[in-house]
Amino acid sequence: MTTARFIDIHVLQTLPYSNINRDDLGSPKSVVYGGVSRTRVSSQSWKRAVRFDVENALGDPAARTRRIPEQVANRLTDRGWPSELATAAGQQVVLSAGKGLKVESDGVTSVLLYLPTSALDELADLAVEHRDQIQEQAGKKKPVPVLPAARIAELLSRRNGVINLFGRMLAELPSAEVDGAVQFAHAFTTHSTSTEVDFFTAVDDLNPGEMRGSGHMNSAEFSSGVFYRYASINLTGLMNNLDDRTAAAELTSAFLTAFISALPSGKQNSTAASTVPDLAYIAVRADRPISLAPAFEIPIKLTGEGGYAARSRDALASYAQRLHALWGQDSLVRHGHATIDPKELAGLGDKDSSYGSLIQHAVMAAYPAESSA
Repeated sequence: MTTARFIDIHVLQTLPYSNINRDDLGSPKSVVYGGVSRTRVSSQSWKRAVRFDVENALGDPAARTRRIPEQVANRLTDRGWPSELATAAGQQVVLSAGKGLKVESDGVTSVLLYLPTSALDELADLAVEHRDQIQEQAGKKKPVPVLPAARIAELLSRRNGVINLFGRMLAELPSAEVDGAVQFAHAFTTHSTSTEVDFFTAVDDLNPGEMRGSGHMNSAEFSSGVFYRYASINLTGLMNNLDDRTAAAELTSAFLTAFISALPSGKQNSTAASTVPDLAYIAVRADRPISLAPAFEIPIKLTGEGGYAARSRDALASYAQRLHALWGQDSLVRHGHATIDPKELAGLGDKDSSYGSLIQHAVMAAYPAESSA
């Protein structure tokens, strides 16, 4: 029996006039691919939206933050601690973690830490256990660490679902490092795009009647297009992180669902570009991850009637079919698609009636029921 090692998910999604991920100048991010400029959405931007959706689905949030001292202090003041003592306790958490971590002059840590939010409560609990020792050091110019270093390291190294999925790198605390099980590509449009400048004004509602000018004027940049999105889950790596098939299957399902449904929030209040994908294709593989981005190295062009979306779906299916002939399909444990198209797209495996059904079949193929024999 062929063993599943990776799940690839490919999505085509049409976004109207929008700017969900902008650069340092406020313009939609871009990339030159196939000799033309495309609109791009960074992997970090879309991954963060997916991470939040996974956390909400599992009910087990994590936080990437430099504000652990502040967060611990807030929890302690909520329990009735004096603010100065609570602040000292928050700093003791970092001071006691070892030489790699430091508290900066503004009270934040020297690096971003990534841990389950439940661990913040346990760090506050630990401070309560050592309140007398913390009080002895509070106010000193050079306080010495008084919290147990091993316990601090264990709490800062704590994992939950999203950390096991996306990984964690922390050179200052090597024991906390987790190899990520997800590769997440930058999304890009299947065709060339150009940005459009929107000049806008805002009226001051309380202007005197004789005043006709605006209270504010500015410009913003937007674009639109059909985006190709891709990610891959290393099933072996995820199992190594979890050592629990049921948890791995649940996490895989949550990720695939979130990848299809999540959207970055940039400029959404002014554009409401809240679309859902037109197509999702999921391949459970036994060999290696394979992106289908080259399907759009030659940009989709408009000829005759119709837009980019249908042409993009056909181009993806055609490329996949030709790639399968070249690469072979022996390592495809299961592949299938769900699409807004009424027709089945040859090259993209079985057609499922919904995204829910597509995900269910993919997870079942990735984690087959173990034989009772």
